[in-house]
Amino acid sequence: MPQLRDSFFDQALIYILEHDEDGAWGVVINQTLEMSLGEVFSQLDISSTNDQTAAENVLSGGPVDAQHGLVLHRPKISFESTRHFAGGVSLSSSRDVLEALAAGDEPEDHLVLLGHAGWGPGQLENEMADNAWLTCEAQADIIFNTPVSQMRSAVAGLIGIDLNMMVSQSGQAPH
Repeated sequence: MPQLRDSFFDQALIYILEHDEDGAWGVVINQTLEMSLGEVFSQLDISSTNDQTAAENVLSGGPVDAQHGLVLHRPKISFESTRHFAGGVSLSSSRDVLEALAAGDEPEDHLVLLGHAGWGPGQLENEMADNAWLTCEAQADIIFNTPVSQMRSAVAGLIGIDLNMMVSQSGQAPH
């Protein structure tokens, strides 16, 4: 089973948003923080009329710029700072997306994250060559419709892996 020595990425499920000759970046989508979206609204003086959304957990999107808020959502709607990516996802980071969430408006399907993950030129390729990562095509339905606690298993299933059957070490038993 692939493993990185960096504990931040232990068991991390990362959605890669961009990967080119300048490097790569993405967001971790399965690490919950001890912070509710309502707390974020409060810190930003945004009034929330949607208790269900305010109760949602914020996710740690990665160790880079960990105080910067991002909202991963379906591309139905655009905000002031929205970027659209392949695979049916968009990323917004302006206040207006948080105000829409607080009011109970679109985007209905969303993940709110703090920070992101990044790799320099060739770094992710080297980690992949060292078998540090398992990879597959992303599916927006898993990202937006699967509970965070079940995402790793759902994604592993896409590539035919049952995580319950995996061990973290391999080797030979003594004779």
